[in-house]
Amino acid sequence: MIALQTRGAGATGTAICWRILPCPACAHPALAPFESMAIFGPVNDIAHNIQLAVAPVFLLSGIGAILNVLAARLGRVTDRARKLEADIPGYPSLRRQEAIAELGVLDKRMGATNRAIALCTLSALLVCVVVAVLFIGDLMPMRWTGVVAILFITAMALLIAGLMLFLYEVQIALRSVRIKAAVMAREAAQE
Repeated sequence: MIALQTRGAGATGTAICWRILPCPACAHPALAPFESMAIFGPVNDIAHNIQLAVAPVFLLSGIGAILNVLAARLGRVTDRARKLEADIPGYPSLRRQEAIAELGVLDKRMGATNRAIALCTLSALLVCVVVAVLFIGDLMPMRWTGVVAILFITAMALLIAGLMLFLYEVQIALRSVRIKAAVMAREAAQE
């Protein structure tokens, strides 16, 4: 089947195209009309698809903001770990042990943040695929609703998992600050 020419709209609102089929009488090629969602469909169809794609695009903006926050936190944790690693050789033995323990906490934070970034990025990629499938679904006469639903649900599950890892990383950071405050209070009481 080859779409040769697009004519006016058919009864279902789809475009009428022509395709080459063998003639039933003599088996020579002949042109026969068929209704199809042609690539050159009405402008309001593509406008409707753009409207459908706006919501996922706003979701992408939100995921981008979350990724920005996660990247900034990862950068700060990495900078702190590098500073500690550079300063450890000059520390006395008690402070060295505390610094090594803090490096362990920073390592957990970096791991959680890296995984959160990966999950949020995968979520954003799936949202992009949803937008693409919405457009492809208009061009190809297939039922894409199941595919779109599965992709969107998977994207939301990945985003939820990424946000939970972000919450876990924040909890690790708060716990380490509380421990430091308790150690400082203890040291002040001993002096």
